[in-house]
Amino acid sequence: MTVADLSKIELHLHHEGAAPPAFIRQLAHEKKMDLSGIFREDGSYDFRDFTHFLSVYEAASEVLTGPEEFRRLTLAILEESAANGVVYTESFLSPDFCGGGDMAAWKDYLAAIQEAAEEAETRFGITLRGIVTCVRHFGAETAKKAARCAADTAGDWIVGFGMGGNEGMYEQGDFAWSFDCAREAGLRLTTHAGEFGGPESVRDAVRTLGVERIGHGVRVIEDADLMHELVDRGTVLEVCPGSNVVLGVYPDFASHPIARLRDAGVAVTVSTDDPPFFHTTMRREYEMLNRAFGWDANDFAALNATALAAAFCDDVTRERVQKRLES
Repeated sequence: MTVADLSKIELHLHHEGAAPPAFIRQLAHEKKMDLSGIFREDGSYDFRDFTHFLSVYEAASEVLTGPEEFRRLTLAILEESAANGVVYTESFLSPDFCGGGDMAAWKDYLAAIQEAAEEAETRFGITLRGIVTCVRHFGAETAKKAARCAADTAGDWIVGFGMGGNEGMYEQGDFAWSFDCAREAGLRLTTHAGEFGGPESVRDAVRTLGVERIGHGVRVIEDADLMHELVDRGTVLEVCPGSNVVLGVYPDFASHPIARLRDAGVAVTVSTDDPPFFHTTMRREYEMLNRAFGWDANDFAALNATALAAAFCDDVTRERVQKRLES
């Protein structure tokens, strides 16, 4: 068995961003929608940089217009994840893409996603939990709709609230109302920071929003004091090395700071972010980390232990996932 064959936990996966391009092309064909401009000749997604990536992501999401499409998408995502050894995953679900923030529509979409998740657990042995996510560049008022959707459906399946989108727009604190709303509903919190924004973005996130996990967060390597603060707080980073390399945050895996962060005592986990966009899988992430840093089965076991402890699921689910990892 190679390290790539190990069972894995993934905490940072965007639902629409995990849509296989062939799946999106098929849906577009069924609906007679022309999305040819977002694909390369080889059929993969085509984008130039992070801002263009966001626009291609949103264009691809336009074909996902109803609960049935999200049911089909969820099955496709979980089958692919399970094939790469993932036994537990948390996915970012945006009410903006699932009914436009309308509560009744959101609940219909969510029911379809959960139905698919239950089928996938039976068929593929993978458990999914949802993190409701607002989109930063859509603004603070739109985020409040997502937070209300999150609060109204919080429970054993919707377990967290977070924020993605363009880190260059607005400030973390502009979304404090939404995060407070989610926190009061019992949801656990994460937000994207320290990817294209520098260390200060992470500092704002942990101090202003009170999150316990950070999506990406790798730029904290530039601030030793902040790294110490994250260690003291027990803040966990949802690191996506392949994504960071493709989007140009770092030139290659060998230059990526994940190993230095881990050596400094920062809690790190590994995820794919938007795997088909970045030509990656969890198997590939493990393979590349093994090649770049020599990480072995013990290192990945420790990585999974960190991820399992940081997962937002309840203890019953955590124990079930632990047994899968052990087997």
